[in-house]
Amino acid sequence: MNRRRADTVVGVFLGFVLSVGGALGWRAYRRRRAFEQSMGSMMDSSMGTMHGPDPLWYAVGTLLVVGGIGGVYLVVRGDLTDSEATDSAERIDPDPTSTETTASMGGENSRSKSLDPESDPRARVLDLLPDDERRVLEPVLNSPGITQIELRDRSDFSKSKVSQTVSSLEKRGLLYRERQGRTYRVYPSEDLQQQ
Repeated sequence: MNRRRADTVVGVFLGFVLSVGGALGWRAYRRRRAFEQSMGSMMDSSMGTMHGPDPLWYAVGTLLVVGGIGGVYLVVRGDLTDSEATDSAERIDPDPTSTETTASMGGENSRSKSLDPESDPRARVLDLLPDDERRVLEPVLNSPGITQIELRDRSDFSKSKVSQTVSSLEKRGLLYRERQGRTYRVYPSEDLQQQ
């Protein structure tokens, strides 16, 4: 499960817990007020506790439960999603020091080449794109002719998200697609393919 989806699921669950706790607290508050109004001053305040828990306990209990669940999730969150983040980081640049080492060992020519954006336009394009577009374009660059179904699996996006992102990238001339049956095969643009 990717981090965004896990955050959404836990957020919805915590919202549900807060809603239920708030509803129970409100119901207990109304019940207590009704009891106090009907009894008036005939009974002392100790008798009021016999007719249900104090609404404050619902509020405190709800906050403790939400805090506990949220805290456990934050601790476990990195373990659930680190492997996917590491995999995507390795696919983008498996050895970030390789360009620095080559530049320092190769002298002035290789240093100016590594600073020149024209030397590696693919990396330059990927650096400039937002994360969602990068997650769609990178598999296309690595395996031209990939289908949109395979793109959906590799990027972990919905079918409509992949279609919208591919359309956006196609309008900007970064890739093109050819129909194949009920899906499309996606290829990088001529400029990106030549480099």
